[in-house]
Amino acid sequence: MKRRKFMQQTLLASGSVLAASGIYAAKPSREILDNNTPFHLPYAIHDGMFKNLAGPDFIDQIKFAHSVGFRAVEDNGMMSRIPEEQEKIGDAMEKLGMRMGVFVNQFDNWPLSTSLTGTDKAWRDKFIQYCKVSVDVAKRCHAKWITVVPGNYERKLPMGFQTAHVIESMRIGAEILEPHGLVMVMEPLSDTPDLFLRHSDQTYAICKAVNSPACKILFDMYHMQRNEGNIIAGMDRAWDEIGYFQIGDNPGRKEPGTGEMNYKNIFKHIYEKGYTGILGMEHGIAKPGKEGELALIQAYRDADNFL
Repeated sequence: MKRRKFMQQTLLASGSVLAASGIYAAKPSREILDNNTPFHLPYAIHDGMFKNLAGPDFIDQIKFAHSVGFRAVEDNGMMSRIPEEQEKIGDAMEKLGMRMGVFVNQFDNWPLSTSLTGTDKAWRDKFIQYCKVSVDVAKRCHAKWITVVPGNYERKLPMGFQTAHVIESMRIGAEILEPHGLVMVMEPLSDTPDLFLRHSDQTYAICKAVNSPACKILFDMYHMQRNEGNIIAGMDRAWDEIGYFQIGDNPGRKEPGTGEMNYKNIFKHIYEKGYTGILGMEHGIAKPGKEGELALIQAYRDADNFL
């Protein structure tokens, strides 16, 4: 056989194999949608995550998420919803046997100001007031965890003084929330170098100083991958102060499998350590439309297949 003809036949044959493997690798949408088996871990969806498959109504999206195996929800903007809507969302989740993840203490809006790192008493008073309001919000939507971001660096103050100011505010917040069984989870972020709270060891030290079950770490794995890397070892070091996890692959901050992080191994590690909290899906979707939402579900099925 001439070399050219042999190469053509080989390429055609290999192309057929690849095409066939692609067909069998792709999960039919019906199979994905009919699988109501709960995931091994409680991954929490966000409003809008299933808007194409379930429609624009958040409660319809919650019901849909339950039908494909998800058992938790988180909503950063819950405090901005009217009380009747908060109750409606909480009641819908309770009927489905789903759990509520974090909402954000919105005492400061993005982009953040100096807030709790400085000496301005007005910021601390505002934070305290929002902690009190968050108690009522949590009761309506059956939440336990409340995200707190202390704010930006106060460039006029040394780091130690800023840390002390944050600790003082967190202690007051913990005193408000602890009697209700609520937990502030402080989130170190990677969005901008202006942010005061950026690392897990820094957050760990603050939690130890506050010394309350109502003040823990929100370990967002996307942000920690960007700021620190070494995710599994990092979470092990901070484990006794971690109250909540959030998910996002890096780069891109999309669903597991779209970046460099091995979420299958990470989820297995979290599961085997006996974690009983929630993992928030605080990320975007790699593909648009219904196709993207189906791919999102499949990505979690793949990453959750660790047993």
